[in-house]
Amino acid sequence: MAKPVLVPYRNPKKVKAYLDAAAIAGIEFLAADVAQPIVFDGSGGLLLTGGTDVNPKLYGAVPQPETDEPDDERDQAEVELLAKALERDLPILAICRGMQLLNVFDGGDLVQHLGSARHDVESEDKGQAAHPVAIERESLLSSIAGTGEWQVNSRHHQAIHNQGSHLKVTARDPADGTIEALERPDRGFVLGVQWHPEDQLVHAPEQLKLFLRFGAAIQGNSRALPLTHARG
Repeated sequence: MAKPVLVPYRNPKKVKAYLDAAAIAGIEFLAADVAQPIVFDGSGGLLLTGGTDVNPKLYGAVPQPETDEPDDERDQAEVELLAKALERDLPILAICRGMQLLNVFDGGDLVQHLGSARHDVESEDKGQAAHPVAIERESLLSSIAGTGEWQVNSRHHQAIHNQGSHLKVTARDPADGTIEALERPDRGFVLGVQWHPEDQLVHAPEQLKLFLRFGAAIQGNSRALPLTHARG
């Protein structure tokens, strides 16, 4: 039996779409509030979600005026969880902020403000496609998508600048080169995407493939250990 995937969060309202997508894909999950102590004895996997900007001090930069106020509590909690998940080679799906944190953890850095309406789309329909992404051949993402291009939504004002040393860029916006996906080839399943597939399932049901493959990776991970979540 597969172990539950851990989903740390700050805002319970904003995490709902991720949990709904996981449930549709048949993934057992355990949502964990970062404001409470999280005891990570192992799990089936780790799902990192969107949210406020990663503190620039984590990649040696000075905050720009457009950068959010830091959430050091969340940054610290998720960095610790990332370290443990990577050590155990547990499947990781990192979305938007999650991908940016994955990159920073691996020694990369970020563009603090793109200033691009193309990527920071204001729309009531969060699933609305904003632009295509070009997917690299012979990548994990390519094997999931089954195509070289996906239409994705977009609502981020920051982006990957230099990728971490263990990470491979596997998708970009073909118009401006913005990095849209990262993978870690030396691990079984580590995938980061800059868009929000959890919001696209109605308009673009093919985005469910990301969660389905994530779930399959969890099912196939024989090294998964029991997970406990302790609240203070």
